Amino acid sequence: QVQLVESGGGLVQTGDSLRLSCTTSGRILAAYVMGWFRQAPGKERTFVAAVTWGGGNTMYADSVKGRFTISRDIANNTVTLQMNNLKPDDTAVYRCGVTTGRFSIATMVPKAYSFWGQGTQVTVSS
Repeated sequence: QVQLVESGGGLVQTGDSLRLSCTTSGRILAAYVMGWFRQAPGKERTFVAAVTWGGGNTMYADSVKGRFTISRDIANNTVTLQMNNLKPDDTAVYRCGVTTGRFSIATMVPKAYSFWGQGTQVTVSS
């Protein structure tokens, strides 16, 4: 069993930065992939970024490339999402998840993930 707890959300203005953290408990194997997704009101959950726990390989949605950076800290069992130059369209509940699937295009699909955190709200005002 893996438990995930997100933190770091808040209310910011356009152009500001936020740093989200996802702390894990339970055994995370090197083959696992950690992902961040977001869901705005009335919309589906969409992929943001992912990182392989063992190798640190990363993947990003086109909408956040160049602005967001995902990283993992194995010693502290934490995955971080650094978000810069935030826009109102980034407003959503952000959740982290764990998948045991291959690091591939399937990593972008929510149903590939076995465990999820409760989420943290990010609101970007214009």
